[in-house]
Amino acid sequence: MSNEEKTLIINTLVEGLLEAEPTIFLVRVHIRPINNISVYVDGDEGVTIEKCVRLNRALYKLIVEKEIANDGEFGLEVSSPGVDEPLVLRRQYKKNLGRMVEVVRVDGTEIEGKLLEANEDGIVVEEEKGKGKKKEIVKHELAFAEVKSTVVKIVF
Repeated sequence: MSNEEKTLIINTLVEGLLEAEPTIFLVRVHIRPINNISVYVDGDEGVTIEKCVRLNRALYKLIVEKEIANDGEFGLEVSSPGVDEPLVLRRQYKKNLGRMVEVVRVDGTEIEGKLLEANEDGIVVEEEKGKGKKKEIVKHELAFAEVKSTVVKIVF
């Protein structure tokens, strides 16, 4: 079975396990050549370590039962995406409304500002340019087709 086939099956298994947790959603599954499986989940209000542990245990059992991999012959990691991971799903954008983001457009230009809106078609980012009396606020309406990547900025 190829890693692509395994990924599709594991996606389906995770989605099934998450049906009981409607506020948690699958972001992506990644399988490395050494049979190390990483599952990234997120939640509308975040995801706890305890939920990741429960999902990991349930998924591990299913992977062995469905003979996707043999017990002890694979590694499984279930976690939320790290802060440096780009937003992938529209649901992640909605979760991060009001936060500072860095958007890289397909043409390579960058916009840093507050994520104001997210809908099915795109996002609105409010950028502050200049300081003091020369401060200007620019709202950028971007279609998802224009966005190469979006990362949440951590502000201290």
